[in-house]
Amino acid sequence: MKFSYIIILLFLSIQAHGQPTKQVYINGEVISSSTIKELHQAYNINIQPGKYWYDNICGAWGIEGGPTLGFVMPYIKIGGRLKENASNGNTGVWVNGRQLHQYDVIQLRKITNVLPGRYWLDAYGNAGYEGGPAILNLVEISRRSNSTFFRNSYTGIGGGSSGGTSYVIGKDISVIVGN
Repeated sequence: MKFSYIIILLFLSIQAHGQPTKQVYINGEVISSSTIKELHQAYNINIQPGKYWYDNICGAWGIEGGPTLGFVMPYIKIGGRLKENASNGNTGVWVNGRQLHQYDVIQLRKITNVLPGRYWLDAYGNAGYEGGPAILNLVEISRRSNSTFFRNSYTGIGGGSSGGTSYVIGKDISVIVGN
């Protein structure tokens, strides 16, 4: 149900933020209104007030203290350094320095075996142990699994569904709907 998902996001937002904020924080750093306007013009990204984490290597983002909610362009120079505890994870699985939230690991386990450790992930889905070469590609694994993820190589827009959650990921968009 779309409505229940919105309520969960609202709860996560309030829980992660404490008091509502009128500013945008990314990786603990306040983002100026001029930077927000520049991002909107350059990438068509609309950022609502709140506290977020952003992984500039793979483009993943989420609400501070929560799991991955979507993907945007990687390498956007914004916010502070991604913190290890940005997602309040306790899984023993780190990606690009961030310890993953339990929900992230649950979703990954739907398509591949996930072992505790430190990994890197790029915007193309390539992944490997920190300091090592790529050992897998999550996009390819997803295509071969029961997940219905698909990304068009020409447009860069992808989408799919898994476990009652549907999603669309593109250059400037990321939408997740689930029950």
